[in-house]
Amino acid sequence: MAQAVLPGNPPIDITLRRSPRARRISLRVSGLDGKVTLTLPRRGNEAEAMGFVRQKEDWIRRQLARRPGGVVVAPGVALPLLGREVTVEEARVRAPRLEGARLLVPMGQGAGARAEALVKAEARRALLAASERYGAALGRRHGKLTLRDTRSRWGSCSSAGDLMFSWRLALAPPEVLDYVAAHEVAHLERMDHSPAFWAVVARLMPGYAAPRAWLRREGASLHRWIFRE
Repeated sequence: MAQAVLPGNPPIDITLRRSPRARRISLRVSGLDGKVTLTLPRRGNEAEAMGFVRQKEDWIRRQLARRPGGVVVAPGVALPLLGREVTVEEARVRAPRLEGARLLVPMGQGAGARAEALVKAEARRALLAASERYGAALGRRHGKLTLRDTRSRWGSCSSAGDLMFSWRLALAPPEVLDYVAAHEVAHLERMDHSPAFWAVVARLMPGYAAPRAWLRREGASLHRWIFRE
């Protein structure tokens, strides 16, 4: 990867990345660390690509200005979890668990990592339930369901019908998690993003436009929570 700098106040470091799969120039601003990545086709012209960056300077600076600060998950930190707020507390428990508005974790075992384990478990439970509900509505069964901490996508559906989701969706409003589940399950019927596909999504979740907009606008904030330093 090469580096470049966009002049200004302050100057912005740009990481240039070439991809054999890229068909056009694209920009990405990481919601967690503010890293700006410019992706070029394998034979793309760097001068042309930096011209594209200069055209998008205002957008880049807006994205950086809106980037939330990272929060290290530790005792006393309040987390959003499936539509409610829970506070991490160390307690004499063997495994992390929820008690009302408290997320209890074993004492002296790394509060962030143990809290992450519970968030993942809650994400799996909620995403599995939503996927099975939407699959039943379509009369289709999905394959295995896996969770990852992805940055480029919130979910995916393979040609074999296997589903993958970001476990950080448990930190989003419940309707956002439901939308992503509906979106990926809809791919069991249509493996594209054609108007016919979006008609399937609308059939599964008539009000999908609002949670979809939330995810596009606020999704980066789900990466502000740092469970492992």
